[in-house]
Amino acid sequence: MDISERTAQPTFRTATPADVPAVVTLVESAYRGDSSRAGWTTEADILEGQRTDPEGVVEVIEKADSRLVLVERAGELIACCHIERRGDNAYFGMFAVRPTAQAGGLGKTVLAEAERYAATEWDAAQMHMTVITARADLIAWYERRGYTRTGETHPFPYGDERFGVPQRADLEFELLVKDLKGLKAEATG
Repeated sequence: MDISERTAQPTFRTATPADVPAVVTLVESAYRGDSSRAGWTTEADILEGQRTDPEGVVEVIEKADSRLVLVERAGELIACCHIERRGDNAYFGMFAVRPTAQAGGLGKTVLAEAERYAATEWDAAQMHMTVITARADLIAWYERRGYTRTGETHPFPYGDERFGVPQRADLEFELLVKDLKGLKAEATG
């Protein structure tokens, strides 16, 4: 990718079943294996195996009140995220940025677009997400973007290799929450 392609504005679109192989490749590259070490979101030291699979991505694409957002630059998939309406709130997940495109502000842009969409299109009051508590750097990144740690934790699904093969015994998820009311006011004001 040359400099003009790296500085081009990202475009956002909703994934289709034809995008599944590219999404799986992107998510795996951002979190697993040696390729993920080129970025800062790697989980390679705490989890091996897969991060997602084609069946899981298809499920997200086809689920009601769900949107898998693809982010492209110069026609190349560089990021994705999943948002889902859950009652009065929205859930954010499957967030991946190509490792070589990380640390340049793209993640902030993608997260902001997901929050904007949830607030304005779904009238969501809050955005929820779960993050592995061992990922202190990632939790701190979300806190700088207005997310609050709730202290509500859920166990990692040990034994279910669809979510990876844990390399330590203390993994759990914590719920992080952000109020979206301010975004709704900005959009209408």
